[in-house]
Amino acid sequence: MSVAKVIELSVSSPKGIEDAVQNGLRKVSQTVKNIRGAWVNEIKVVTGDDGTITEWRVNMRVNFVVE
Repeated sequence: MSVAKVIELSVSSPKGIEDAVQNGLRKVSQTVKNIRGAWVNEIKVVTGDDGTITEWRVNMRVNFVVE
């Protein structure tokens, strides 16, 4: 029998959604083993005064198996 755990992360990137998700997974993998997947719950953007996107933010849940 295996047990899985889910943690929630908030990450950001000026480059885009995929870069934010990659950065979050890379960072959490430094301390969490057996990562099996992730769900992106929410996507937000920070904009400049002219409406251009300056930063992408995602909230995601990471699933991993507990040893």
